[in-house]
Amino acid sequence: MRPTLTRLLQRGPRHFSISQSPSPTAKHSIYVSHSSDPYFNLSFEDWLFKEKPVQEPLLLIYRDKPCVVIGRNQNPWKEVNFLALRRASIPFIRRRSGGGTVYHDMGNTNFSIHLPRSSFNRHATAQLVLRAVRSLDIDASVNDRNDVCVGHYKMNFSDIHVSGSAYKIAKDRAYHHGTMLISSQISTLGDVLHVSKESMITRGVASVRSPVKNLQEFSPAVTHDKFLQAVVRAFREEYHIEEPVQYVQAEDATDIPYIQDSMEKFPEWDWAFGQTPEFTYSISRTFRWGNMTANIRSKHGVILSCSLTIDDTSDSEWLDRLDRRLEGQRYGFLDEVTGLDGCGRTQEVLQWLIEEMAS
Repeated sequence: MRPTLTRLLQRGPRHFSISQSPSPTAKHSIYVSHSSDPYFNLSFEDWLFKEKPVQEPLLLIYRDKPCVVIGRNQNPWKEVNFLALRRASIPFIRRRSGGGTVYHDMGNTNFSIHLPRSSFNRHATAQLVLRAVRSLDIDASVNDRNDVCVGHYKMNFSDIHVSGSAYKIAKDRAYHHGTMLISSQISTLGDVLHVSKESMITRGVASVRSPVKNLQEFSPAVTHDKFLQAVVRAFREEYHIEEPVQYVQAEDATDIPYIQDSMEKFPEWDWAFGQTPEFTYSISRTFRWGNMTANIRSKHGVILSCSLTIDDTSDSEWLDRLDRRLEGQRYGFLDEVTGLDGCGRTQEVLQWLIEEMAS
């Protein structure tokens, strides 16, 4: 049976082993996660952002298993190639910060720099990362969008949109987080982020695509550990931090309700799809019985209207019934629709829409 978005999203209950390590606290300045679970790492990052004392700088470094991470205000159907995502058997996750869509795997090193809002400066944090890269004997630079570049290739691929990094700014605190490509699967990255839907018009933030390469293509000796050490060193020098690195893993946070609740929330439909801004999508197809056009309007993952038209308007009553039946359905999940009449054309159109929405 062909996999659907429903099956791709479904996850069983999460189980954690009991760790003898004490629960992490937000009183330290440098954290490195040994977990590769993106649900944990993104939740832990947000927890640190909320719990760390406002005036103190903080650095978090982690790597994730393969996944696609979209910005809080983005449309997943505009940003993600779901066919490629299913083939690769990897999830997508809507993070809590803004910005564009990125691909994570163990060849990426994610960094997150948290500062008081009063002293937060995007250019300054980009320069910190630049110093770390240059210390690895790579002739890098920062462009006017605060992307770390070597030649014409952008390596810092955490946020394809605007600056190469994503940011979150709250009342008293802000962070800059990004992903440094070191030995990532560039071909998979290209597949899962290759989307061509020009007729989909969304009110959300659109990603700006840029050419990318791995750091190892410029210096084969660069590794995750070397980059990690370089960023930690640059962070310590910039903010005069001397304390040791604090290592964490998912099992250490089983008794922190905020982190556990967040890990459960990320894959839920209401967050992953229900946060999608309003968009419209116009598509056409020629069937053996006529030319069909569909004009779809959706908000928060729900179809507000679906106007179906054919060139032979003398026989369109069945289309009106289908229009009404699709209103209120979850976009991308039309395989859940039941109770339609047995008209062959109705089933053909429904199957076409299922395939278009799931691509």
